[in-house]
Amino acid sequence: MAIKSRNKRKIDFNSSSMSDLVFLLLIFFMLTSTLVAPNAIKLLLPSSNSKTMSKQTITVYVDDNNQYYVGEKAVSESELQAEISAELLGQVEGTVVIRSDKSVAVQYIVNIIDAVNEINKDTDNKHKVLLATSNKK
Repeated sequence: MAIKSRNKRKIDFNSSSMSDLVFLLLIFFMLTSTLVAPNAIKLLLPSSNSKTMSKQTITVYVDDNNQYYVGEKAVSESELQAEISAELLGQVEGTVVIRSDKSVAVQYIVNIIDAVNEINKDTDNKHKVLLATSNKK
């Protein structure tokens, strides 16, 4: 007499749970990648030990080709003051952060400081200028 088993084993692989896991990982990486905001302009910042942090209103970049950027917009030296003034419009105590490549001559940084000082003098405001640095290693 042959005994037959009622519970038969299936060797099939159910991939539905694996596809759910892949989609969840895909959504996770898509959401976290949008939160990362890399600097659009690649700079080698000068090193410093100070840790001054401030709420920045606008950022002015000077790259290694001595080109000015207010935010993401490239501007010439003659347009610099007008562009910074437009960004600071309506603020009394804004902060301008200068992110400059460490190979840039000091004169280009002084041009930005002079532009902000002229804006302060013309509008009777108290905007500050900070120079961004990287940590010393």
